[in-house]
Amino acid sequence: MSQSVERALGILPLLAKGPAGLGAVADELGVHKSTALRLLRTLNEGGFVYRCPDGRYRLGARLFALAAEAIENLDVREVARPHLAGLNQATGHTVHLALHQDDEVVYVDKVDSRYPVRMYSRIGRPVPLTVAAVAKLLLADLPEGERRALAHRIEYPRYTARSTPDAEAFLRELDLVREQGWATDLGGHEESINCLGAPVRGPDGRVVAALSVSAPGVVVPAEGLLELLPQVLRTAGAISQDYSGVQETA
Repeated sequence: MSQSVERALGILPLLAKGPAGLGAVADELGVHKSTALRLLRTLNEGGFVYRCPDGRYRLGARLFALAAEAIENLDVREVARPHLAGLNQATGHTVHLALHQDDEVVYVDKVDSRYPVRMYSRIGRPVPLTVAAVAKLLLADLPEGERRALAHRIEYPRYTARSTPDAEAFLRELDLVREQGWATDLGGHEESINCLGAPVRGPDGRVVAALSVSAPGVVVPAEGLLELLPQVLRTAGAISQDYSGVQETA
């Protein structure tokens, strides 16, 4: 990497902590003040840093605008698609990706299984909030107040004998999902279908999407599906890394 570029990039994490003076920037970079000033002037001209009236520097408006634009234009479906296809190819099972929108969780992508028994889920269709693995993952990440309010205003249909019965049971399930970092639906929506899900996280660590692997019990029992947990978590982690733009370290 160009030494100047490397040094300029080193300024940004420092200023993210708050305004800093020329001396603090030079000390952080381990360079003379004249070098630090040259870098700061260049960044200031580009709008990436701003010189405060008191002579200190802070992050500039253009940096925030670029970040907001990048996030707005980043489509988690596009990032996730090759990973979903890879998981489907490796397991043979149906793979879903879902997002949380208002009080609904909606499938936004699906890769069908390669066996004759197919699921009736469709892209764009809301999932049952109180039982679906992807819904539990997305709702478990809500702040506690929002989570409790939602749990007490939604209904609890009895799809099967394993369906979540009420708000308190649902909140306990969401607490478990938050703690363990994955979720299941073992016959809660359809007696014959089991699902295993994992969260996709954004740069701030919040859950931005959820993926799941689903299979009929006649193809693989619940115990067999749970054996795929490490693979499902790795896939969700790979999507999170690509979505967040985090560089792998050796």
